[in-house]
Amino acid sequence: MLRAALALEEAERSQVQIPLLSEDHPGMTLDDAYAIQSAWMQLKNESGDGVVGWKIGLTSKAMQSALSIDIPDSGVLLESMVFGNGADIAADRFIQPRIEAEIAFVMKAPLVGAEVSAEEILAATDYVAPALEILDTRITRKDPRSGQLRRVFDTISDNAANGGIVLGDPVRDFHNLDLRWVGAIVSRNGEVEETGLGAGVLDDPLLSVSWLAARLAAYGGRIEAGQIVLAGSFIRPVEAPPGSKIVGDFGTFGRVECNFLP
Repeated sequence: MLRAALALEEAERSQVQIPLLSEDHPGMTLDDAYAIQSAWMQLKNESGDGVVGWKIGLTSKAMQSALSIDIPDSGVLLESMVFGNGADIAADRFIQPRIEAEIAFVMKAPLVGAEVSAEEILAATDYVAPALEILDTRITRKDPRSGQLRRVFDTISDNAANGGIVLGDPVRDFHNLDLRWVGAIVSRNGEVEETGLGAGVLDDPLLSVSWLAARLAAYGGRIEAGQIVLAGSFIRPVEAPPGSKIVGDFGTFGRVECNFLP
């Protein structure tokens, strides 16, 4: 596990992707993939990059089908991954950045347990916010040796392909909002690329947060007060090469944007 974690760390540092771990270790399991992710995050923590939250991925039927899986996955958000709304992002910050639109929850109380209800999630939430997740891949999307596309084991090992997060302004009057109907129009350089609704996330972003609480509880963990939870994307990833201005227009819910410098 440590060897794979060190390879991921080197890939991020050098910006040279590594081949698919699932090709080199054909017998690997989901538990193996999460163990590699955990080992890599431990390296980050030891270097002073603390945990600030969690991301949930593979929440749409389309993405689950593409990776032959019927459950979401999760990754860790670190201090170094958080960008302010409107941030300018250096061209060498990421390898192959892509953007997803999501609803973020910022917690004021812990969440733990295998069956956390929607009411408990709302009660533990300080505020919600529009967000853009920046995806990045330290593992190649397609293995140059075999032509095999990434499998779910590779995605999970690679911290669920997480690279960063851009948070919009807090929405504190959210208890009566139907988050299934919160949507976004995502544009790149003024052209609309994707649109979607919160219902694309397991039918309700609250169900996504409940799934995360249960997954963490199974390993003795929990969502902590003060942490950010990205509930999952409701659009397909938008490529963000250098020179891209990305805007997520969530209507009355808010607006969030970032600029990838040329």
